[in-house]
Amino acid sequence: MELRILIYAPAGQDAALASRVLASGAIHSYACRSAQELAQQLALGAGGVLTVDEALQEDACMVLDDYVRQQAGWSDLPITLLTHPGQDSLPLRQAISPLGNLTLLERPIHTLTLITSAHAMLRARRRQYQVREAQRRRNEFLASLGHELRNPLAPIKASAALLGHLQPGSEKLVRLQHVIERQVTHLTRLVDDLLDAARISSGKIELQRQDIVLSAVIGHVAELSQQAALAKHIHITYDLSQQEIGLHADYARTVQLLSNVLVNAVKFTPKAGHIQVSARHEGGVLEVRIRNDGIGLDAQAIPNIFSLFEQGNTVTGQLKSGLGIGLSLSRQFVEMHDGSITAVSAGSGKGSAFIIRLPAAALAPQPAAAETTVAEAAATTRIRALVMDDNCDAADALCALLAMEGH
Repeated sequence: MELRILIYAPAGQDAALASRVLASGAIHSYACRSAQELAQQLALGAGGVLTVDEALQEDACMVLDDYVRQQAGWSDLPITLLTHPGQDSLPLRQAISPLGNLTLLERPIHTLTLITSAHAMLRARRRQYQVREAQRRRNEFLASLGHELRNPLAPIKASAALLGHLQPGSEKLVRLQHVIERQVTHLTRLVDDLLDAARISSGKIELQRQDIVLSAVIGHVAELSQQAALAKHIHITYDLSQQEIGLHADYARTVQLLSNVLVNAVKFTPKAGHIQVSARHEGGVLEVRIRNDGIGLDAQAIPNIFSLFEQGNTVTGQLKSGLGIGLSLSRQFVEMHDGSITAVSAGSGKGSAFIIRLPAAALAPQPAAAETTVAEAAATTRIRALVMDDNCDAADALCALLAMEGH
């Protein structure tokens, strides 16, 4: 079905004649009787579309335009338009301009010309399907790789926490513990980004929206970026609105998209540099601006900076760092929230700024805080815990850590 050619020529005998010609060339086709049927058949799959100029005066042009605009990144639907000799009217040019991968053939058209044109459409479409399959295999690989890499991280992190309990007074041991924990945290972040990239590409991420406040999000973002900033002696200042700003958003994904941008800013800001995070609410839109005095962005890098695995040179000679996933995830999470993200820079050595815009929401009444939290209650109570994990090392390490905490 994905390699058939859809024919839309509702008037006269054009559709029947085209079907017979394509059949003589062993090409499967389907004639659509209405624009609505064309839309339905496009949704089922097509190797290309063959239509006539008079049909574009109807709803077919809108149907094709909608499909072209919404098609996946790997897709570029081939369209062949049969026109009358010398047809070059302004309405026709306006109608066909958004259709993208379009070929014009003047009528009357030779049988062999139509067949070879159809074969060319199908060859191009097959290559697009190969790209789709390559992307599917890549996503499956990333998901498998992420899970396999994540399995050893839990026992490593729990074992590192045990080191501090074994010899509490040993400075060398504590220093080693901190090194392990920092590196495991960094590796966990990379693995989580890999998993999220695979989930987004396969459409498996659903937002868990709730009423949240910006101050809580920024506090969490600051905590996540603090360690990286302290390591480079970078000073981060926060300029937030005096009035609390509400969002109806996925808390974890909002934290993730902002922290990815902020950690990226830390990465490309020199030691002892400065980063400013500001937030403003105007016209129902929250604008968060993250500005740094770092190395800046080349003009050629800005259009691709949010692409997956993009590691283009930010400035001449700048070493590539990371997997090129963080900013891509930020863009996709922003767009899932009906927002936008843009990058601006005056050039090399002049810093850069990332502007995130999200729909704001009215603040919901906040429930009164409980007098004693669950964590506080657990800290004062000796509990009996059942640890379940198919990774034996992770289960053993966690049991040992809980036992050292008195449980």
